[in-house]
Amino acid sequence: MENITFNLANMHQHGPAFFEFLALRKKFFVDNLGWDIPHDDAHEMDQYDNPTASYSLVLQDGKVIGGARVMPTTSQWGTHTYMLRDAVQGKLIDIPSTIMSDDIVDADMWECTRLVMCDGVRTHAERSMCLRMVVDGLIDLANEKGATKLMCLSTLAMMRALRQLGYDAERMGETFLNDGDGRRYAVLGMSAARQTAFVPTATHRPQPQPLHAPSKV
Repeated sequence: MENITFNLANMHQHGPAFFEFLALRKKFFVDNLGWDIPHDDAHEMDQYDNPTASYSLVLQDGKVIGGARVMPTTSQWGTHTYMLRDAVQGKLIDIPSTIMSDDIVDADMWECTRLVMCDGVRTHAERSMCLRMVVDGLIDLANEKGATKLMCLSTLAMMRALRQLGYDAERMGETFLNDGDGRRYAVLGMSAARQTAFVPTATHRPQPQPLHAPSKV
């Protein structure tokens, strides 16, 4: 496994990796969980896939097997900010406006979204390694801009998984039940500091080959 990080300005340096990530998201969030979010037959892509976002993906044999998106909580793109703040402001359909008690706009805090992993990553050891590499890539992206904290909307099972890897993930608010997929979610926060051994990033470009809510506005 190897980690790559990029934004929309330099995603071309990594062949089809970005679109493989969008396809993985579509398979998990739309096909498996049944979320009503923007997609076509092959890809899921929403309003937060914009120039303020960056990505941490994990490759195996040149193919994307996991990844996530991250952006500053100071982000603004048109009428949208970042996902959780838009939810607090009532702009999203499936996330309650009470999910956070505070309206966070802080250059020190970045939001992570769309964490997903391929079904082909089966063993506990492999899934732990993939998750660690994705998260460490998100941490590196945030650290490059001076941020020291991360937040996300995730399941409580993810909080336990992060803690098992040594990250100090904590709930930042009350849980809520998503009626669409039957899973319980909460806002999690953690320090943007590596808690594991260093994982080398990819040193080559893969050659081309033949896991948040719709907006009201």
